[in-house]
Amino acid sequence: MNDTSRGARQRLLALSTRERIEACWTALDPVPAHRCLRGPETGMAMLKGRTGGTGNAFHLGEMTLTRASVALDDGTLGHGWVRGRDHRHAELIALADAVAQHAEWQQRLETHVLAPLAEELAERQRRDAATAAATRVDFFTLVRGE
Repeated sequence: MNDTSRGARQRLLALSTRERIEACWTALDPVPAHRCLRGPETGMAMLKGRTGGTGNAFHLGEMTLTRASVALDDGTLGHGWVRGRDHRHAELIALADAVAQHAEWQQRLETHVLAPLAEELAERQRRDAATAAATRVDFFTLVRGE
């Protein structure tokens, strides 16, 4: 994963499945001791859209969202959000957010969790793009020259 910013890390973890995160997470054992500060709790978030992608904003609808906040024993806070109702997924994202703030954990998290998940996400996006391209229809108009 080239971009290790907090937002990019949160996005990658939210787009990955909980099962894959847990499978990669086992390489980090032992994980620092932590406790849940808030949640995990499930609620709703309002989605906004834009007419034509650039026009006036409008309320598109609501989405189920789960959030969690954890604290490591040293007081470092981590926060995680994921669409849907998967409490463990939100907790794992929050825990990854907290451990990423420590230099000694950051490289291990990058190598054992984030890099494999980034590769899988890129492959999934390539596969989806290929599927979409296979169903693409080109429309053209013939101009009559009278």
